[in-house]
Order: sequence, then C-alpha cells, then structure tokens
Amino acid sequence: MIALDTNVLARYLVRDDAKQSALAKSVIEAECSADEPGIISLVVLCELVWVLDRGYGYLRADIAAVLRKLLGSGDVHVERAELAWQALNDFERGSADFADYLIGYCGKAEKAVATVTFDRRAASSDLFRLLK
Repeated sequence: MIALDTNVLARYLVRDDAKQSALAKSVIEAECSADEPGIISLVVLCELVWVLDRGYGYLRADIAAVLRKLLGSGDVHVERAELAWQALNDFERGSADFADYLIGYCGKAEKAVATVTFDRRAASSDLFRLLK
C-alpha cells in the first residue's frame, strides 16, 4: 500500500507535465486498487483543492467534482473520509474554502463547540465562531 503526495495526485489528475504525469499514472494505476488502496491524507486533500483552485484556476464546481470522484473511488482511501464528505457538502453549498469546512468538522469530531476564526466566510457556518 502507498500514500499519495499532493504533487503526484495533481499530476495524475491535471496531466500538465508529460513525464511526471506518466509516472504518476503508472504508479497509481499499478499500485492502487480496491485490495490495496492508495492513501490520501486530509492534508493532501486540502493541498489538492488549493492547487486546483490557485494553481490551475479550476472552478469551485469542478473541484467539488474531483473530490466526489476521489471520495467515491474504491482505489483510494481518504483519511477520515466521513469528515471530508461533510466538508465537501458544505463547500458545495457555502462560501468558505474546503479546508475551512474540514477544519470545522475536525474540531467538531473532537467535541469542540465551535472553531474560533477571524474568517467571515468560514464564520457563516455554525461550525465556527467569529472573533471580533
């Protein structure tokens, strides 16, 4: 079983560098299966969203579609996938960043009553409490 770094996953998805994309494709397709899924950490998931948004200009809906495909794939295992699904659902409906929602759900999973923030968009969710 292998874990996937953000840059490998991004190259596999975006295919913007022929050599690295081919390497990523060969490793992922050869070593990630339902029996031995590739591991995607929550940090990698957040970095991937950032890279797709800021680096490649993906639209929010396109990023959500990528996340849905990853979370629904049997060939990869996302760390704490239940929290990632919750964050994705809020990301699709709300205005905050995916990472913000995920941070909020991680706090909630640890029994926090709220995550305090200065981020007004994140604070539009009941997972957060705005500091002012």
